[in-house]
Amino acid sequence: MTEQTSDAILARMMALHPKIIDLTLDRVWRLLAALDNPQDRLPPVIHIAGTNGKGSTQAMIRAGLEGMGKAVHAYTSPHLARFHERIRLAGDLITEAHLTEVLDECYSANGDESITYFEITTVAGLLAFSRVPADYTLLEVGLGGRLDATNVITPEVAVITPISIDHEQFLGDTLAKIATEKAGIIKRGVPVVVGPQPEEAMEVIEATAARLGAPVLAYGQHWHVSEERGRLIYQDERGLLDLPLPVLLGAHQVQNAGAALAVLRHLGADEAAFDAAMQKAEWPARMQRLKTGPLVDLAGKAELWLDGGHNAAAGVALADLLAKLPKRPTHLICGMLNTKDVSGYMRPLAAVAESLTAVSIPGEAATLSAEETRAAAASVALEAHAAQTVTEALSAILARDPDCRVLICGSLYLAGAILRENG
Repeated sequence: MTEQTSDAILARMMALHPKIIDLTLDRVWRLLAALDNPQDRLPPVIHIAGTNGKGSTQAMIRAGLEGMGKAVHAYTSPHLARFHERIRLAGDLITEAHLTEVLDECYSANGDESITYFEITTVAGLLAFSRVPADYTLLEVGLGGRLDATNVITPEVAVITPISIDHEQFLGDTLAKIATEKAGIIKRGVPVVVGPQPEEAMEVIEATAARLGAPVLAYGQHWHVSEERGRLIYQDERGLLDLPLPVLLGAHQVQNAGAALAVLRHLGADEAAFDAAMQKAEWPARMQRLKTGPLVDLAGKAELWLDGGHNAAAGVALADLLAKLPKRPTHLICGMLNTKDVSGYMRPLAAVAESLTAVSIPGEAATLSAEETRAAAASVALEAHAAQTVTEALSAILARDPDCRVLICGSLYLAGAILRENG
């Protein structure tokens, strides 16, 4: 089989529903039933929702579990370079042959019924997980939680990472409404680990958990985490952990690490797991230093970084991290989708960046034009330029400032395009 086989099936799946996002679980339950309910045959599930930090937290939990010798399934979205990244079976990315098999099976079982791309591919992931032995399954929510296609299981433990305003057109225009959707993954009697939250969101989470009798393990109440003298200090009722800082960069990753450690503690993990969670987690396009590829060759003496954060909270976290890096002029190459709070993302970055060069995201219908992104940058007092391509943008920056730091940012879709070309 060739790589085009799965690509062809995925392309057909895109045509099964007129909308990319249409939140309901009815279609998912129907297809799962047609496949003999694979969601009931999964290894114990850790279900992760939130606005920011879901992927990083999942990566640290996975690294920790694997550090104690456990086999772990993992489901995440969106992918960056290849769809196969979404489905990891007992530690390994799904093979082309296996992916083709489960996609084709789901497509056939669905028939001519309407179903969204995310729904049917999530079912394919669950089907694959049900057939391969493992100790745990990590499921990352795609959007929201209550009506997300992954919300068809009763987990061993649920996790809610920090919530902020994002996807308002689907989840609501207040933190309380968004938190209601995220808290929809909480199940009766199932513990929920909760990362740092705005008060408005925390009230919703606690009320939902209380109604369902779900024990809450919350940051600032049941566990604490901080950076002290270059180490990560985690403390809960079981005692204190003194660990290396996460290999994933940024102060926000310390908080994500705390949530991962709270989950691992709940699962009875050992010291090897805690250490592995900090030192062996891998999560591309989260302040990732690019080291190979044509863009790196073009950059010469300049540092080249990549980040896929795309909302206001991500902009704050990114600005904080850039401010803490060794002093070096920093220039941004930015492409964003038209569904995002562009000015909210850029505003904190204006304090730490010398300039922003805007690009359109190649191949994305929902991209902002380079000129629209440039205008948004100018509106928050960033020196703003526009370019046709990332290569053109990088060349222009290097002509002005050859010994600088360049960060390509603004969208996971842009990050994916960069990784495909510079992986």
